[in-house]
Amino acid sequence: MDYGESVETAAIREAKEETGLDIELIEQFYVYSDPNRDPRQHTLSVVFLATAIGEPQAADDAKHLELFEPWRIPQNLCFDHDRILKDYWRYRHYKIRPQLS
Repeated sequence: MDYGESVETAAIREAKEETGLDIELIEQFYVYSDPNRDPRQHTLSVVFLATAIGEPQAADDAKHLELFEPWRIPQNLCFDHDRILKDYWRYRHYKIRPQLS
């Protein structure tokens, strides 16, 4: 996030810079702020749910980009990104499940 920039604007800009995709934010999902989540320094992540159309391309400081089915997500994700994905799948399960009844 740049100084003077909202987290929403930063999320849209970063998605464009890293993947080349224009996104539409749906909702703020969660804030991850555990001081131990990044061993280099105390950082936080504001995670949004969003939609995008198109083929993502690695850009900016993303060395490469891959898409994975939920059951094939690599084990060696950095920091606490595995927790973020687990939290999302749990959220998605409980949000969609009542609609199926």
